[in-house]
Amino acid sequence: MCGGVEAREADKVWKIYFPNPKAALPVMFPDGGQIDWIHWGRRREEIGGSPPGGWAKLESIHTGVWKKHHPQRALAMVQRLMEKEGHVGDKHRPSHWFNVPEGYALECLVIGEEDQRRVYVVTTEPPEEYAWVHDRWPRVVPITQILSP
Repeated sequence: MCGGVEAREADKVWKIYFPNPKAALPVMFPDGGQIDWIHWGRRREEIGGSPPGGWAKLESIHTGVWKKHHPQRALAMVQRLMEKEGHVGDKHRPSHWFNVPEGYALECLVIGEEDQRRVYVVTTEPPEEYAWVHDRWPRVVPITQILSP
């Protein structure tokens, strides 16, 4: 499900983990303008009207579950993603880091406005070669797929 990412900003490398309540992702909108750092999802203990968690299943997007939040498509501009093997509750869940290919990014939904904006990573079934890691996987898409002409 992507429990962490690595992003670069100028000469700094950031490792961002979802459990951190200050976690934010570098997000680019379809207009291809500047990158905004947006708060990654909502933890259950956080106050707010946005859905808990930091992920949006592709199937739930297609069935309209997210429509009530008026989401905007966006891209998380990251270089690597981290998946924890197994399922929540498993005692020893090793972490695995995977490179995001050059020219690709994580598809996301952004909901809310101003300082209440939240970003959710779109997930789908894992590629066959990574099915052993987890049953959900971030949707990695070409940057050009979402950018406006």
